[in-house]
Amino acid sequence: MTDSDFSERLLAWHKKAGRHTLPWQQPRSAYRVWLSEIMLQQTQVATVIPYFENFIQQFPDIVSLAAAEADQVMGAWAGLGYYTRARNLHAAAKIICEQHDAVFPENYDAVLALPGIGRSTAGAILAQAFEQRHAILDGNVRRVLSRYQAVPGWPGTPAVEKKLWALAERLTPDAQIADYTQAIMDLGATVCKRLRPQCALCPLQAGCKAFAQDSVSEYPSPRPKRERPLRSVRMLILSRNENEILLVKRPSSGIWGGLWSLPEMPQDMPPQQYCREILGVDIIDLQEVTGLRHGFTHFELDIHPVRAMAGGFFAVNDDADQLWYKLATREGGQPPGMPAPVAKLLQQEFG
Repeated sequence: MTDSDFSERLLAWHKKAGRHTLPWQQPRSAYRVWLSEIMLQQTQVATVIPYFENFIQQFPDIVSLAAAEADQVMGAWAGLGYYTRARNLHAAAKIICEQHDAVFPENYDAVLALPGIGRSTAGAILAQAFEQRHAILDGNVRRVLSRYQAVPGWPGTPAVEKKLWALAERLTPDAQIADYTQAIMDLGATVCKRLRPQCALCPLQAGCKAFAQDSVSEYPSPRPKRERPLRSVRMLILSRNENEILLVKRPSSGIWGGLWSLPEMPQDMPPQQYCREILGVDIIDLQEVTGLRHGFTHFELDIHPVRAMAGGFFAVNDDADQLWYKLATREGGQPPGMPAPVAKLLQQEFG
């Protein structure tokens, strides 16, 4: 199969079987394509769609996104995970307003310079929004190309990645760039899947070396296994009545950056001491409750919650970094963003 055959077969397949009604395709704009590409980093289309639609309703353009408070942006993102993406998106919107007159840039280097945008994402945005010829190499494309050419090795290594980029550049056609870009991503997502690939439906089967060798499942080579370390944290569920619990705003960097969460107590400090010395509050009815485990990319986190009621004098008032969250009414003090495991923990405790 020639390089032109590759793109022609892929485009013909896409015309009949590709995805043409995704919300960021109708209407298609640089802003909507950019937002979708950031959300789709490490997240599947089905998960992204409702978040995308809600986000667009709140921030319909770059100007509204740049003008929003960080809490608003994080609130719209809450539950989607990998929160650095949201912070970078917000920062990039401000840069576009300040340096590009609120118009998404069409220059590759300018796009690449924006926070949260790497080589593949920049290429995908410019290809789909402006029909510019740029190769892409997201996870789906890596898998398609690894199998098509039977490229050995884990794609995360520099040598293998270099080979795949060269192949991606070579196979990208000179016309119908937006359709081609969507087509190769769609093929990886719906046909050339990681598990149970549907080779019988693949338009590239005739030229696929992995298929010819009956070794499709061997490509791409998996990431070398490593055991994820286990960490633990004690969280305080502090109530001042039956309806309000204390939440604190996390630092902007690190996990759950900028979201509202439960206070974390040092492992070696008794809850009574923590509450009195750090929060300025006496507690009663102290009890340990059922925790949960949450998985991150590089580690597992065991959350051990302790529940208590504020008693007597307490000096904890609402401010920029802490608030009393009204569980029942969701009014006056509702945090705009909360980590999914914390929300799950509160649902577990309060229903």
